[in-house]
Amino acid sequence: MDIQEYQEWISAFYKDRGWYSLSPFIRVNFLSEETGEVARAIRSIEIGRDRPDEEKQNSKEQLQNLTEELGDVLDNIFILADKYNIHLEDILTANKKKLLDRFHP
Repeated sequence: MDIQEYQEWISAFYKDRGWYSLSPFIRVNFLSEETGEVARAIRSIEIGRDRPDEEKQNSKEQLQNLTEELGDVLDNIFILADKYNIHLEDILTANKKKLLDRFHP
């Protein structure tokens, strides 16, 4: 699946679930929450979590959790972009150009 196809699919999925109608202001707060979950997943991998109320995960489970949390972050970014009619390819192209112009003038 290419990135544009996924952006269209995730937007349709969110619309079907009734989640798409939430405002970008609310959506960006969900993005912040998911970013925190990525931080927690990376902390677990890098330095561990010393919580008696949490079940310990093995390395494979930790990476699976990180993969899922990164996916949640991307989904929120895709939805925000879609709400402003921005295609992911355009974001990638513009960001690549910005970095090349900034660091390889």
